[in-house]
Amino acid sequence: MGKQNELQRSIKSRHMFMISLGGVIGTGFFLSTGNIMHNAGPFGTLLAYAVGGLTMFLVMLCLGELAVYNPTSGSFHEYATRYISPGVGFSVGIIYWLNWVVTVGSEFTAVGLLMQRWFPESPVWVWSVIFGVTIFVFNALSVKFFAESEFWFAGLKIIIVIIFIFLGAAAIFGIVPVTGHEHAPLLSNFTGEGGLLPNGFAPILIAMVSISFAFSGTELIGITAGESENPSRDIPRSIKNIVWRTLFFFIGAIIVLGALLPWEDSSVSQSPFVTVFDMLGIPYAADIMNFVIITALLSVANSGLYASTRMLWSLSKEKMVPKALGTINKRGVPMNALIVCMLISCLSLLSSIIAPTTVYVMLVAVAGFGVVVGWMGIVVSQFMFRRQYLKEGGKLEDLKFRVKLYPLVPILAFLLCLGATLGLLLDSEQRSVLYFGVPAMIACYFWYHIQKKIADKREARLSETVEEK
Repeated sequence: MGKQNELQRSIKSRHMFMISLGGVIGTGFFLSTGNIMHNAGPFGTLLAYAVGGLTMFLVMLCLGELAVYNPTSGSFHEYATRYISPGVGFSVGIIYWLNWVVTVGSEFTAVGLLMQRWFPESPVWVWSVIFGVTIFVFNALSVKFFAESEFWFAGLKIIIVIIFIFLGAAAIFGIVPVTGHEHAPLLSNFTGEGGLLPNGFAPILIAMVSISFAFSGTELIGITAGESENPSRDIPRSIKNIVWRTLFFFIGAIIVLGALLPWEDSSVSQSPFVTVFDMLGIPYAADIMNFVIITALLSVANSGLYASTRMLWSLSKEKMVPKALGTINKRGVPMNALIVCMLISCLSLLSSIIAPTTVYVMLVAVAGFGVVVGWMGIVVSQFMFRRQYLKEGGKLEDLKFRVKLYPLVPILAFLLCLGATLGLLLDSEQRSVLYFGVPAMIACYFWYHIQKKIADKREARLSETVEEK
């Protein structure tokens, strides 16, 4: 396609890790954990996060083998196209793209709502526009500028979580006093007062579904691979970092919350992090967390706009969407794809105001299915890739990053993803993800083949015309 249509390899290892982590630690972690703990109990929440972490670990192993062998910004969409089928690849790419453009729009709305804590008289749309323009500029200047901005966005979240874990650990062991307690309750909350299984297994199963998807965003490592300075070195390093550090942040925070905050008192109206900070005597805890959550929202929006832009660019490169979306400017940015993604995000945001119970509900449901599609696409692609690689005479020792215990790893990862997907049926609030997501996936598959037939007929007629002349 020529140098003018190639992405620039400007993303460093530290950027890859932060971009991926920026898509993981979001508002769900800071706001929804209290509600999950209130229903599933501290032990159930910890168990659910452990299962979600295992699923993430297995998926990342599969992605690592694919991305090191073939580093591309199309990532799992291109892998699915090559190793499963073009129709599946198109469906994976479109649904995953929709996941991020809808997410970006909702993040801007949430930021506007949170800013009203400090500016109660200001309209939500003003802040949505301000931060929307800011995130667009971060992505439009250059990939290096985007990577640096995301590095600092995600860095603030990590610092807060680390401080929370260490202060909480100090409180657990009685080093830091806890308001209302002579000493910290240690781990008695996990087993005492019904904390082991307060409401039975059903809430734990529902929590496993939600938390499995809470780890989504780690797969962004695959999308950044096409712009990595040294993919064969940086991808394995980033995957190891994102897996173990994410588990440390999530599991460590849950242990602290469970130990210090009795499950029956877990607030569903405010962040449990605010409650614990208040217990530890941290001044302005609510304002601090409001600022952190705003930063988390902007970080997710930043990563999401980047991911959706690269996915749309990749689809264009594969001739699955209009060619104009595949052009890249002098700064190495797919500007046309970026503009379209931003416009679609704004339209989804607008639908949340104009048609909140119809169009927006459908968009959010289909977008939520994008996480499932992306992860399942990764593990099936790796399974098929390894079979094809060996069939063509490839040697395992030549793979710079390979999945051990093949085919057990991709099969187990697929079953865990499938279990989480079917588990959506247990939660009345999330069933719409399946009800809308599955038909959307099927529609994308058939749409691709219909368009392919039309294009093939057009090309055949053109060839006949040339031969006649």
